[in-house]
Amino acid sequence: MPEGVMKAWLESSHLSGGNTAYIEELYESYLDNSQSVSAEWREVFQQLPKIEGADVEYHHSAVREEFRELAKQGHKTVVVSSGGDAKQVKVLQLINAFRFRGHQNANLDPLGIWQREKVRDLQLSHHDLSENDFDKEFNVGSFAVGQDTMKLGDLYKALQKTYVGSIGAEYMHITSTGEKRWLQSRLESVQSQAKLTVDEKEEVLKGLIAADGLEKYLGAKFPGAKRFSLEGGDALIPMLKEIITRAGSHGTKEVVVGMAHRGRLNVLVNVMGKNPNKLFDEFAGKTDEALGSGDVKYHQGYSSDFVTPGGNVHLALAFNPSHLEIVNPVVMGSVRARQDRRGCDQGDLVLPVTIHGDSAIAGQGVVQETFNMSQARAFKVGGTIRIVVNNQVGFTTSKQEDTRSGEYCTDIAKMVQAPILHVNGDDPEAVILATQVALDYRNTFKRDVVIDLVCYRRHGHNEADEPNATQPIMYQKVKKHPTPRQLYADKLNAEGSISAAKSKELTEYYRKLLDEGQCTVEQWRPMTEHSVDWTPYLGHDWDDAYEASLSMEKIKALAESISSYPESHPVQSRVKKIYDDRVKMAKGEKLLDWGFAENLAYASIVDDGQRVRITGQDSGRGTFFHRHAVLHNQEDASQYVPLQNIREGQGPFDVHDSVLSEVSVLAFEYGYTTAEPAGLTIWEAQFGDFANCAQVVFDQFISSGEQKWGRLCGLTMLLPHGYEGQGPEHSSARLERYLQLCADHNMQVCIPSTPAQVFNMLRRQVVRPMRRPLVVMSPKSLLRHPLAVSSLEELASGVFHNVIGEVDKDIKAEKVERVVFCSGKVYYELLEQRRKNEQKNVAIIRVEQLYPFPEAEFAKELEQYQHVKQFVWCQEEPQNQGAWYCSQHHFRAMLPEGTYLTYAGRKPSAAPAVGYMSVHVKEQQALVNEALTVE
Repeated sequence: MPEGVMKAWLESSHLSGGNTAYIEELYESYLDNSQSVSAEWREVFQQLPKIEGADVEYHHSAVREEFRELAKQGHKTVVVSSGGDAKQVKVLQLINAFRFRGHQNANLDPLGIWQREKVRDLQLSHHDLSENDFDKEFNVGSFAVGQDTMKLGDLYKALQKTYVGSIGAEYMHITSTGEKRWLQSRLESVQSQAKLTVDEKEEVLKGLIAADGLEKYLGAKFPGAKRFSLEGGDALIPMLKEIITRAGSHGTKEVVVGMAHRGRLNVLVNVMGKNPNKLFDEFAGKTDEALGSGDVKYHQGYSSDFVTPGGNVHLALAFNPSHLEIVNPVVMGSVRARQDRRGCDQGDLVLPVTIHGDSAIAGQGVVQETFNMSQARAFKVGGTIRIVVNNQVGFTTSKQEDTRSGEYCTDIAKMVQAPILHVNGDDPEAVILATQVALDYRNTFKRDVVIDLVCYRRHGHNEADEPNATQPIMYQKVKKHPTPRQLYADKLNAEGSISAAKSKELTEYYRKLLDEGQCTVEQWRPMTEHSVDWTPYLGHDWDDAYEASLSMEKIKALAESISSYPESHPVQSRVKKIYDDRVKMAKGEKLLDWGFAENLAYASIVDDGQRVRITGQDSGRGTFFHRHAVLHNQEDASQYVPLQNIREGQGPFDVHDSVLSEVSVLAFEYGYTTAEPAGLTIWEAQFGDFANCAQVVFDQFISSGEQKWGRLCGLTMLLPHGYEGQGPEHSSARLERYLQLCADHNMQVCIPSTPAQVFNMLRRQVVRPMRRPLVVMSPKSLLRHPLAVSSLEELASGVFHNVIGEVDKDIKAEKVERVVFCSGKVYYELLEQRRKNEQKNVAIIRVEQLYPFPEAEFAKELEQYQHVKQFVWCQEEPQNQGAWYCSQHHFRAMLPEGTYLTYAGRKPSAAPAVGYMSVHVKEQQALVNEALTVE
């Protein structure tokens, strides 16, 4: 196309704002198939400048931006021409090159170790430009400098300051033009330079003095002691204080922080306001042994208040085990609970901040899971600020090819299109700007954002390590490298902001505070009523009296309420049959099945004004088609939830089909319950076997959190368990693992066998004031077993029976020669086989709560069998699994003198169950027969 024709065509209305979407669509089609557009458009697209080394999406994004600008500017801008007009296009492409790839040549590494090739796209020559063009004026498109045109020389300097200085911004992977424009405006308008007053600079310096001063003090006072120092990443302290201060100024009331052990002691003292004397006592070994087993000092959490221009902000640092990143979903759960309590739907009032290591964020899968949760309905918290303390080495692994497969440790964040701000930790003012931009982005768009604080680790993994053994080059540089405090103090002195004498005075003052054991955080305040009151839940025992009974009138009213739905809401035929049966159950015309009794428990709790929250991969319907708490309209897919429509002013009922994860979802719900003691919070495994993917949460939080940290938790876990011949991964919830973790009355392990039992077990978890975790081996086949039914009267009693004795009236105690103890589904198989055998000399006792072992109830049931010599424990699980090894000592301690206890069940096995139905049936029949055989 001749130049004149091309120019005339481009000056036509085709590029007006109203046609932007049409042009973008044409370009999309061209990328998919060049022959799909007309020859005229194909020629235009073919002549568009190409950026070497970029993929198709890079080209597409850049060109889409160009079209938007062209649409705004109309005929004033020419896309393809010769001479000056051609260079105009090159200038616009230069701007996009810096936006896309400037971070790759940014000055990020304080040690200068990173060896990064020069990006050709950032060179003038690559765009057919040179210094000879520096005095020429060009249109700068969307470059956010407040003017339409600039001299190329000024533009090039501005681009370098903005994108290849101490901040390397990655955001062009974001698909939202609005978000990209917002980030461009924030960075380009100030050329990535923070505008701080002298007072603000002094605050930053004081943060660096505190970070450096505490580490030096501890190093001198407790030489060789592990403290996992922050040295090298000192800018984390002013960064956190800036986040809290700025968040509070914008109305945030709580900030919850999660981090591993690197720099934790520094954060505790210099951000949270922990008294340094308490920390010194911990180093000296002075502890209160009455508080439980305790934990090492660099795993401890803390709470305090922090004054800001917008009022006090409540701070909470989550307790954290050594499983590094597992704290992230715990923090998010805690934040969601606090937001729910405040009625905060957007996340404005409670802010989550998670602090990661560079190797950990790239290496641990729970990070991907929490990113994936970040916008899911059940788990969103309005965005998390994620800080990476990137000291360029993980334990002793420092080579990029050994720690990750991507260019940056933060590449994982791109999966949710989070912007990533890489920043040089030795430039604290750049750190502050990155912090401000990150917080404002989170508050504006309610999405995750990442700050990659590129720094170093002055010592080894801990202070007893010798890092030169594995990182000799790095540590030769570290040894000679000045501290961030020294670098910044020298800079402020040179520019005349803060004199060297003033810096020394501030340093000496901080040392004085440590010597006197005074709080080092000026903004610290004693805690006020920011958090929930746990007082009503403290100091209770298992046997404390509680009242959970309900009147029959109330039970029937609730039953009728949750068994109805609008006629205008057609449901699937099988679901309709279930609800038709529930109407009969509500009227007392039919005994209650498991699903209806469970839903009635939830109804009774929300009717009392309390919250019920349930998450799991199939929790709305129920994995085994039993719950149907959410009814799906078969015509328009709308949803109706009977439990949300009981009465005005009821408590919230939230049931969510969760993301396909166990570890992150369970950790989230643990965090939720540690911040919210009221109501009922449930995590449900799709199959109980799958909970092994979340074993770290059981081990490090649920079973031991109270002993280590004094953290109460009332989380309920439903783990479907039972041997129905479905193979080794769909049978056992690994009951033995939870029983092995039981000690110090740390949690409950129950196996309810009737609908009334599950109803009263769930109500007990809420009504009883004690808050401890509840692990439930929930059923599968029992959900519809004809014998596993209950009456409304049994539900109304309000009693969960820890032990259920013999129920068949024709079994006379004095005739009994053998007593079988069991739990769960196998009871019904024993019962049916005994009835089939017409045996009258065998009694069956169900143990519904295996821990804490119900000694009193068990002893009472045994009173009538003191003459019996044969006692047997029957279980479905292999002998090395299930309850046998962990609970037999409890049974034996209760038996009459001169008697013995034997085992009836599967033989020991490496696998939880067999995979062949024929073998399963044979084994199941054999263990039932063995249990019932009187010797």
